[in-house]
Amino acid sequence: MGTATSIGQLLAALRPDSSPSLVWYGPGGERVELSGRVLDNWVAKTANLLVEEFGGGPGTVVRLDMAPHWRGIVWALATWQAGAALAIGGSAPAGIVVTSDPLHPAGDAEQSRAQLVAVAPGALQLRWDGELPDGVMDYAAEVRAFADYFDGAELPDPEAAALEHPGGTISFGQLLPAAAETGAGAARRHVLLPASAGWTTVLAEALATWQAAGTVVLVHPDVEVTGRLLDSERINSRL
Repeated sequence: MGTATSIGQLLAALRPDSSPSLVWYGPGGERVELSGRVLDNWVAKTANLLVEEFGGGPGTVVRLDMAPHWRGIVWALATWQAGAALAIGGSAPAGIVVTSDPLHPAGDAEQSRAQLVAVAPGALQLRWDGELPDGVMDYAAEVRAFADYFDGAELPDPEAAALEHPGGTISFGQLLPAAAETGAGAARRHVLLPASAGWTTVLAEALATWQAAGTVVLVHPDVEVTGRLLDSERINSRL
């Protein structure tokens, strides 16, 4: 894979790959596997939702108010694909808050005018379980109606903020690392990422892995990492 310089280019490079790009292990035996094409489709649907429903794009800040999860990764990639900034923690004002707890989102007072999007915690839930407050979008129920191809924004300004986190700000120009040089016989990277590592680490490691056409295996803190799991996912790198 050549070195991608934007999220759109990264997804385009992953798209033809039928092998897993992202695998999620959640509580209760959840396992979700997304090939490059399926990951790209989910990101495109979410980016289209962000743009068409909320007018998202350059200048928009999307706060991710949930623990690391495969759907949160999709939201991060979609935010960047649309040219918007992703906020994790900190106090940057956000126009959209993507949350797994719509009844008690982080920064209630600050976010009183923000659009709330509820993300169902179950790996394959098709809608939020129960009633949502008025005006809160049910992501799982709504996202499937959007196109799975994003014919979107121009490349974002490389100096613009892509990720705002407690440790600082990362620009679009800094977001994607250079692809690692690998020899012809080099093994594909299969990295195990514990969700407990936090969003900043999970996203950085995921982007670096995908730049090298590898596989990200994200594991919920309640899931025991057994030898069988490591062998079945061919893990050769872990935090």
